Amino acid sequence: METNPHQLRDLIRLALIEDIGDGDHSSLSSVPANATKRAHLLVKQEGILAGVEVAQIIFHETAAFFNEPELKITVLLQDGTPVKRGDIVLTAEGNARLILKSERLVLNIMQRMSGIATYANQMVKLISDLPVKLLDTRKTTPNFRIFEKMAVEIGGAVNHRMGLYDMIMLKDNHVDYAGGIEKAITSANTYLKETGRKLKIEIETRNLEEVKEVLRVGNVDIIMLDNFSLENLREAVKLIGGRFETEASGNITEKTLRAVAETGVDGISSGALTHQARSLDLSLKAF
Repeated sequence: METNPHQLRDLIRLALIEDIGDGDHSSLSSVPANATKRAHLLVKQEGILAGVEVAQIIFHETAAFFNEPELKITVLLQDGTPVKRGDIVLTAEGNARLILKSERLVLNIMQRMSGIATYANQMVKLISDLPVKLLDTRKTTPNFRIFEKMAVEIGGAVNHRMGLYDMIMLKDNHVDYAGGIEKAITSANTYLKETGRKLKIEIETRNLEEVKEVLRVGNVDIIMLDNFSLENLREAVKLIGGRFETEASGNITEKTLRAVAETGVDGISSGALTHQARSLDLSLKAF
């Protein structure tokens, strides 16, 4: 996934303002201003590491935000590395107060990202021998989507769409508000022509009759098969016959993923990749 470095830095600075406010009074009251110390980022749980590149940006932005000399960061393990308890990810050396101001933001983001990467990696392994993509969704934490999407990709799954702006996805409510499948598809294509935009069109279907309606109308790129039974998924894939990409969606977990993948769909989207992942246990310790 291509990321905008300015967007990353903006989000990090907002997080620093949220956390530090008018000062880290714990450090200001107890740690000498000129104290130079070291700390290492320690893994306390097995998983897939994610957020190392982000951590480096956080250390840099914290120093810049407070107009202080940068810490010396030595990276020992990269994003995507399988890690175990006791592994050291990186070391930080420099002003002690700066290390403490950076600590919680680094940990919060890396723990969350590593948890998502770990879960995504576990899911991908369940279907790695099949010609199907595991896709993420927009079911992400507000103002944290970019980090969660990065973690999904590090874990081996695929970013589907970043937001409402990079694809036309006609969900059930869009279809109902538009007055039906044909009207929704026709309006979407007219909109793209009138605005000169080149966006893929995906439409959600809720049953085999709606799949048949989409096949009659055409002019889409992807057909989503939402909450279909395994039998109906297989039938839908047969009906579509490769004319359009297919995406299965709805209640996709590690327990259902393999069976859905075996129906022959091209992609499987799972909100669980982001909203069910548990953070990986990491800590920043002085040494």
